[in-house]
Amino acid sequence: MPTPPDMSMDMTTVGDTGLLDTLQHEVAVFARRAEQTRLGGVGQVRNSMDRAAYLLLNRLDKEGPMGVKALAASMGIDSSTVTRQVAPLVDTGLVKRTSHPEDGRAVVLQLSPRGVSRLDEVRDSRRQLMAELTRDWAPGEREMFCALLTRFNGALSARMAVPGVPVAESETAS
Repeated sequence: MPTPPDMSMDMTTVGDTGLLDTLQHEVAVFARRAEQTRLGGVGQVRNSMDRAAYLLLNRLDKEGPMGVKALAASMGIDSSTVTRQVAPLVDTGLVKRTSHPEDGRAVVLQLSPRGVSRLDEVRDSRRQLMAELTRDWAPGEREMFCALLTRFNGALSARMAVPGVPVAESETAS
C-alpha cells in the first residue's frame, strides 16, 4: 500500500493547480449528482434503495453473515452506525438476525432471501444505468475509469485511516 502523503505538504505545489482545481470540482459535482440520483438505476427500481442500505446489503452478500462489529470494521464505520442503519433492513425483511452458531448470545446479520432478491434487482438496475451513462465509451475507457475510480476510492480510504487526521478533516478531501 502506498505511503500516505505528508500532511504538512501543500498539495497545490504537486502538479498543476488548475488541474487539481478541476479535479476537486468534478469530484464535488459527482458526489452531489450521485447523492441526488443515488445512482439508483433505471426503471421501477430507480432511487428505491439508499446508499447505506445498498452498501450494507452488498457487504453481507459478498462476505457472508457476520456480527455488527465485524460488519462495521469491514465497512470502516462505527458499530452504532451499523446498528442504526441495519434496523430498517431487519424491519423490512431484507436482513435477518440470527444467533451465532458457536455463541448463542452473539447476533449474526445475514441477507434474507428477500434481501438477496432485492439486492439483485437493484444491482441489475444500476448496471443498466452504468451501461446507459457509458454507452458511447470504448470498453477500454470503461475499464480505465473503473480502475482509476477504484484507485481514487482506495486513496480516500487510506487518507481517512491516517492516524491523527480527524475524519471530518479527511472527508473534506472529497
